[in-house]
Amino acid sequence: MAFHVEGLVAIVVFYLAILAVGIWAAWKTKNTSSEGDRSEAIIVGGRDIGLLVGGFTMTATWVGGGYINGTAEAVYVPDYGLAWAQAPIGYSLSLILGGLFFAKPMRSKGYVTMLDPFQQLYGKRMGGLLFIPALMGEMFWAAAIFSALGATISVIIDINVNISVIISALIATMYTLVGGLYSVAYTDVVQLFCIFLGLWISVPFAMSHPAVTDIGLTAVHHVYQAPWLGSINSLDIYTWLDNFFLLTLGGIPWQAYFQRVLSSSSATYAQVLSFLAAFGCLVMAIPAVLIGAIGASTAWNQTEYGVPDPKTKKEADMILPIVLQYLCPVYISFFGLGAVSAAVMSSADSSILSASSMFARNIYQLSFRQNASDREIVWVMRITVLLFGASATAMALLASSVYGLWYLSSDLVYIIIFPQLLCVLFIKGTNTYGAIAGYLFGLVLRITGGEPYLYLQPLIFYPGWYQDDNNLYIQRFPFKTLAMLTSFFTNVIVSYLAKYLFESGTLPPKLDFLDAVVARYSREHMDKATLVKSDNIVLNELAPVNPRHSLTLSSTFTNKEAFNYVDSSPELSNTEDN
Repeated sequence: MAFHVEGLVAIVVFYLAILAVGIWAAWKTKNTSSEGDRSEAIIVGGRDIGLLVGGFTMTATWVGGGYINGTAEAVYVPDYGLAWAQAPIGYSLSLILGGLFFAKPMRSKGYVTMLDPFQQLYGKRMGGLLFIPALMGEMFWAAAIFSALGATISVIIDINVNISVIISALIATMYTLVGGLYSVAYTDVVQLFCIFLGLWISVPFAMSHPAVTDIGLTAVHHVYQAPWLGSINSLDIYTWLDNFFLLTLGGIPWQAYFQRVLSSSSATYAQVLSFLAAFGCLVMAIPAVLIGAIGASTAWNQTEYGVPDPKTKKEADMILPIVLQYLCPVYISFFGLGAVSAAVMSSADSSILSASSMFARNIYQLSFRQNASDREIVWVMRITVLLFGASATAMALLASSVYGLWYLSSDLVYIIIFPQLLCVLFIKGTNTYGAIAGYLFGLVLRITGGEPYLYLQPLIFYPGWYQDDNNLYIQRFPFKTLAMLTSFFTNVIVSYLAKYLFESGTLPPKLDFLDAVVARYSREHMDKATLVKSDNIVLNELAPVNPRHSLTLSSTFTNKEAFNYVDSSPELSNTEDN
């Protein structure tokens, strides 16, 4: 394959445009935020992200390289097809559920990151434990999509994969470093527009190629392969449901999502943003579905790609760039490549910012340096953006099973963080003992279930397991959902059991070593006297824009509910008097 100068020029122009928008957004942040709330502007955009920009950035967070490439691949692969392309419906439902049940309580209580309520209720140690799967999910996701981008670019313009990965990572890290959420949000607007335009321009050209059969015919008839509509065998129904629940429920507890929720100007806006993004995810999946269907309807021996076809060459995961390369004119394929690059960068920058935000606030600030200045937190965020960006790039270049690691970490987000989030927001009475027990039970059940992508053999064989052609054990039983439910009920049962044992006197108070039941006010739990502001701002749900809050530790949480169980504390009384 020849080196395409035109393609390289197109990518360079696109990247420079994205970088320019990111730097402009950083300048806007610097000129609209005061010295005392610089870190808040970086993490949650000063809580004044409007509907238009907010809807674009929340949609772009989900519509990444994995989303469009994965959807096209699922539709193309024989015996799977559209029936197994669960991401569009799963993520859309995830956003709807997030808007209905999770966005309002999180935004109205004035949290800054997803981990804030865990540290507020369960203490800083539990917050640190929950940071691990959250960080793993964000980092492996960024590494996986960087890896996919490198392979995509190398297919179309034939440059070294490593070079394309490094340059893409540098661009995304650079504008995230200088502008935080503002840069990520405004570049998301440009990137989402490029994704939509690039893919939709490519579809008519690919569909009209002489080697492509009518996709309406191949949807229900076997022409070159099994119909691309696909089907679900009765033996696989539980696997399908397990994966569907993982996408729908496991798509909620991600910092990248809640960062957008918490950056909205009110709780009502946060809900509306979620619903807009759900619609956007469905719309953006349509061209990816069509490209997958085109790939399944193509006689590849009549194209320059030749024989064997992509699935035989084990290049099914690259069907989207292959269709752009071989079924579209050169200039159209380069425009489509810009769309794919935009999709990847729009997700990678969000993951890097999310990871650095959680570390700077929940680990560095709230756990170790509660008196840290705003300037210090900003520098910690900048350093961690660089470190996490470099780490994701290194994993994309070096790890042979990045996708396997991401699948496992995504499972941990679903199995561990989602049930904990349910408990901390909706189940009164849960405590640190239950949270730790639920965490451990869910982790053990997931790991013992095995992971084929990592060649991790199961220790527990659930009903319906079988061994594939590669001697890997595959579980048909929905053990991931079982592990999630076990984690949830373990949290509730152990919490109430611990509460009963201590309050009834069965266990002496000295055994409450986590200060989770007996002690109503402890240093281990986040100090409400320092985490809430005495002149508490009541969030007006109907206001289009709320006043900005300082992000110093004296004003971290802005809900009066935080005073409920510590209203008798002398420290808190003194704070309120002041």
